[in-house]
Amino acid sequence: MVLRKDSQRRVQKVAESAARRSTDNTRHRCFVSYHADDEDEVTQFMEDFGDQFIGTVVGVTKDDDFVDSDDTDYVMDQIRERYLGSTTVTIVLIGACTWSRKFVDWETYASLRQYKTYAPSGLVAINLPSQGTSGTLPKRVKDNKTSGYTNYYSYPATKSALRGHINEAFDARTTKKDKIDNSEPRRKSNSACG
Repeated sequence: MVLRKDSQRRVQKVAESAARRSTDNTRHRCFVSYHADDEDEVTQFMEDFGDQFIGTVVGVTKDDDFVDSDDTDYVMDQIRERYLGSTTVTIVLIGACTWSRKFVDWETYASLRQYKTYAPSGLVAINLPSQGTSGTLPKRVKDNKTSGYTNYYSYPATKSALRGHINEAFDARTTKKDKIDNSEPRRKSNSACG
């Protein structure tokens, strides 16, 4: 999907530019998962807060050579190696249709999975401004909110608020690891939204 790759490249450039605005060594490496239709709001999020973490936004697309595999472990291994890399927290940005996207689900699944030397990532869900104070969470994110592993927030009012949310998610990797719920089967397709 050319649109998704172009969107990802644009948002990744903004993320890299924002990350360079700070040399704070206490920032966490975060993978940002989102629906491509929310590109403008995601770009604004990166401009507003991208100096509070070291962000990666390039993720899974239908053009990836592994997406048609029936081997779930292989698919999740590829996502972890290619996209999540050394990130320690995944931020899922919630827009109107984020809940319906299979690649958001796959990125979340891979984030929560123990893989080789990678510990599961912390996970935090944040509404984009268009969602106000309530949005629809993807099922796997909702499961982890219910279990107590993941927190869910409205769009941050301050940089320090976002930093606190990321730090909580990072700490949950060890303090709440037993609450990770990754039992939902991997999504096979997108759902209709709207």
